[in-house]
Amino acid sequence: MSRFEQFEIWEFNQGRWQFIASFGEFEMANALARRRTYRVRLLHVTYDDGSKLAEEVLAEIGETRQQP
Repeated sequence: MSRFEQFEIWEFNQGRWQFIASFGEFEMANALARRRTYRVRLLHVTYDDGSKLAEEVLAEIGETRQQP
């Protein structure tokens, strides 16, 4: 394997982050993330030989604050 980058969508569900999907193109990942109705994160992730090297949160969409 080699080094590659992808855009991932993660959804906050039942108190933990769950992987939803990954895309090679930002536009596709961004469009899908914005259509979700729950709290989601759009990440830019770099992998090398299957190991995660870097992760950057590009956007967090949805309910981001705790309700009283």
